[in-house]
Amino acid sequence: MYQLKTSAAFDSAHFLANYPGKCANLHGHHWVIEVIVATETLQSDGASRGMAIDFHDLKSVLRALADFYDHALIYEAGTLKEATIAAMQVEGFRLIAVPFRPTAECFAKRFYEQLQEKSLPVESVTVYETSENCATYTALSE
Repeated sequence: MYQLKTSAAFDSAHFLANYPGKCANLHGHHWVIEVIVATETLQSDGASRGMAIDFHDLKSVLRALADFYDHALIYEAGTLKEATIAAMQVEGFRLIAVPFRPTAECFAKRFYEQLQEKSLPVESVTVYETSENCATYTALSE
């Protein structure tokens, strides 16, 4: 089995609605997405001969995911008042509503699914919200 690992990062703000601690307040992270892809075979012809996956192609897809969230306020849909959203939009803030709680765990699963949709042989995705705290998502074997 061949495994390739690469990463990309983005900076964003979030908060955890109804959380009984500091993370209920708006705060930011330097998020790092680390992906491991795995395959049994190497490509046999063309410019990518001898490669599991071209790192350039893998990095390009991962970078696009990270860039989408970069320098935005990410919030769980339904957790901000419409007036708050409107006021922030008038000020020119970039807001991204997501259909999940914006935790490292939920982001790991989300990125896993998005990479699979791109037909990548994803084995696992780890999301770091700090250099010491991370969550990994690996799909169960079928």
